[in-house]
Amino acid sequence: MIQLPEQEPCEFCEAMAGRDPTWAVIDECPLTVTAINPSQYEIGQCCVITKRHVPTILELNEVESATIIKAAKRVAAALMSLYEPLGILTFQNNGVYSGQEVPHYHFHVIPRQPGSDWGIGPPQLAMFDGAGREKGTTHDPSGDAERRQRVRVSVEALHETAAAIRAHLPGT
Repeated sequence: MIQLPEQEPCEFCEAMAGRDPTWAVIDECPLTVTAINPSQYEIGQCCVITKRHVPTILELNEVESATIIKAAKRVAAALMSLYEPLGILTFQNNGVYSGQEVPHYHFHVIPRQPGSDWGIGPPQLAMFDGAGREKGTTHDPSGDAERRQRVRVSVEALHETAAAIRAHLPGT
């Protein structure tokens, strides 16, 4: 059984209900919301989030699954147009042992640039040549708390970034 992070109330449900001033929506459809991530390890880092409170990929229905990928592709195109990144990182965590921090399904879409505040990147990038970590080394968490604080940006900056991405969405 997947162990979920404990969080009551769910911060994504609270945000969608209008109770979080940092919430900056990029795009929306009947099943998903694409929002800017308040932690900007990469400028433009965002998530596609289900409107229905669903904890993991295992509880998604087929329509939600397809809608999430469509929304991720749409925002990835906007990120490419706006930031011209070297790559687009997409990932999704299921349970605390995979790094899930909010017990509500969300799919990360992140433009990757050299010199980002992720530095060597999330642990799953350790296996790729050129990801910034020497082969065989493990993640050193000693600077994680300071880095998490540094990547928190102002509400105004979040809304400005969301607006810039929104302006580059295909078909807008």
